[in-house]
Amino acid sequence: MTELMLPELGHYALILALVMALVQAVVPLLGAQLKMTGWMSYGTPMVWGQFFFVSVSLFMLGYAFVTDDFSVAYVASNSNTQLPTPYKISAVWGGHEGSLLLWVWILAAWSFAVTLFSRSLPEDMLARVVAVLGMVSVGFLSFVLHTSNPFNRILPQIPREGSDLNPLLQDFGLIVHPPMLYMGYVGFSVAFAFAIAALISGRLDTAWARWSRPWTSVAWAFLTLGIALGSWWAYYELGWGGWWFWDPVENASLMPWLVGTALMHSLAVTEKRGVFKNWTVLLAIFAFSLSLLGTFLVRSGVLTSVHAFATDPERGYYILALLAITIGGSFVLYALRAPDIKAKVRFTWMSREAFLLVNNIMLVIVMATVLLGTIYPLILDALGLGKISVGPPYFNALFVPLMSILAVFMGLGPASRWKNTERSTLIKRVWLSAAISVVAGAALPFIMGGKWNGYVFLGMMLALWIFLTQMRDIADKLKHKGWNVKGLMSLGRSYWGMVLGHVGAVITVVGMTLVANYTQELDARMLPGSKVTMGEFQFELTDIRHVDGPNWTAEQSEIRIWEGDKLVSVLYPQKRRYTARNQVMTEASIDWGLFRDLYVAMGEPLEGGAWAVRVQHKPFVRWLWIGGVVMTLGGLLAAFDKRYRQKAMRQAGVTVQATESENKDTGAVTGASA
Repeated sequence: MTELMLPELGHYALILALVMALVQAVVPLLGAQLKMTGWMSYGTPMVWGQFFFVSVSLFMLGYAFVTDDFSVAYVASNSNTQLPTPYKISAVWGGHEGSLLLWVWILAAWSFAVTLFSRSLPEDMLARVVAVLGMVSVGFLSFVLHTSNPFNRILPQIPREGSDLNPLLQDFGLIVHPPMLYMGYVGFSVAFAFAIAALISGRLDTAWARWSRPWTSVAWAFLTLGIALGSWWAYYELGWGGWWFWDPVENASLMPWLVGTALMHSLAVTEKRGVFKNWTVLLAIFAFSLSLLGTFLVRSGVLTSVHAFATDPERGYYILALLAITIGGSFVLYALRAPDIKAKVRFTWMSREAFLLVNNIMLVIVMATVLLGTIYPLILDALGLGKISVGPPYFNALFVPLMSILAVFMGLGPASRWKNTERSTLIKRVWLSAAISVVAGAALPFIMGGKWNGYVFLGMMLALWIFLTQMRDIADKLKHKGWNVKGLMSLGRSYWGMVLGHVGAVITVVGMTLVANYTQELDARMLPGSKVTMGEFQFELTDIRHVDGPNWTAEQSEIRIWEGDKLVSVLYPQKRRYTARNQVMTEASIDWGLFRDLYVAMGEPLEGGAWAVRVQHKPFVRWLWIGGVVMTLGGLLAAFDKRYRQKAMRQAGVTVQATESENKDTGAVTGASA
């Protein structure tokens, strides 16, 4: 086989993967329904084969990029001989076709992981889960092969040079952000598969919740990290210095995260107390459906965004049909099975179950407001009723108060007990935390800015409230265990994962509050030798020179930052011109720290050799992403709790439940939201 035929090998591997996905979707499911062990066993080898062939396909596309095979249309559109090799590799998912292939590969990898780490599941349950994942794989592999084939050729006139990768994507962010985000998006397909398999079998018990929880936690952790990386990437790459723009594609990742957060907590209550079964199944369906909706928004051409991949309506129709089949089929199955699912456990409205339910409902309401603001302009446009823009004023006006209510119940969750909590007991456990939060929250605006600021008071008060109630809960749990390693370890990884999730949320809220209210920025006209002052810092432009990169040229300025007589930093912002596309980009330069960033970006050239320069001081902006990383670690830690490594009994009708002591120690989830 000649090297010229390698793209055909990648295409052929995708076809074989589709055939295996079809077998995976049908045979194990029939085997489970007909109780035929031989047919059920088909699932695992089909998953492994599919993973192998999709991996071959992804490798072949990567090889085409590295070797500058411009006979492949996708490579010619997204690469160039001058493109640095790391960006050639990440360019594999830098456009629609390749990013969709990465999506399919990650789906195959998740399926492979399920067969590898879920062998202790009852055979019929595993067969159904694998079959549902096979159905999802069939849908996306068909999408790739019919509308988005990355191996289409340009023959016989092969271009000598490629068009180059979009300059916005020539960054480290492209290497890490899409894979992490897709790991989260696609990971919810596993929670979806477990929910559908449980509905088909009628086995909506605590064992099902336990099987599904670690997979959901890992998917949520990756999605959290992906969103944080996307915010960080946009912050330094776009040159505006913002960290969230309420862009429709940003919203597309936020919506499944909100529902996924609710799903994690609902699964915990279902496992611990045997309640919320119907609600938990609905959340699993919603989480994956919203991931598909995000795919539709990015790839349908219905919106314009710096994050959007495609503008081909045919692709949008295909994903819309897939979305309709997924949601429609799931709801039909749910309608048939839900009446038979009843929880016999009772609880009062002053209980941990009730507070968790309120927070779940609030998370769904927040998701619905974001969804409405995202799709309402699209619906009006589609109906020919005009074009409108829904921006930050709408989202902030609704998001902030709703999340504030959510934060209140986040603090009440750890302070409450299962089944019922006496009002006097609850007040006794929270009054000191509430008092400290209000007093300290009221003082901080004066300490930070010298005057009253209602938003800072609200944000800092709620952050302190969540943190202090969480610390009180830890203290209560260690009262009889002791503040030592043994006592700390006895609480379990699931509990500490929850703690990290809540602490990460606190760190993020602090970062959001302070950077949103205390950012300073200044636009100035600067010549070499000129200075501008902003707060306690002085910015001096000392030089402007021409520099050449591998596939770009730039005007680079040297800016010295002084704090009094002390030289704080020297920054080198650039205005780049990418030669292949003749596209101009702003490359900001940042002096970053734990408590503040100094951000400098070059604007447009002005008369007389001057430049427009934007300087910004951003307090605590890094806390946004530090909080995201801490939440990610919390999700991963909870997923690897040793309780989930217990072998589930295979006998029919037997469920695996945690021992009373395990449940008491780990407490499943004692907060209300992460």
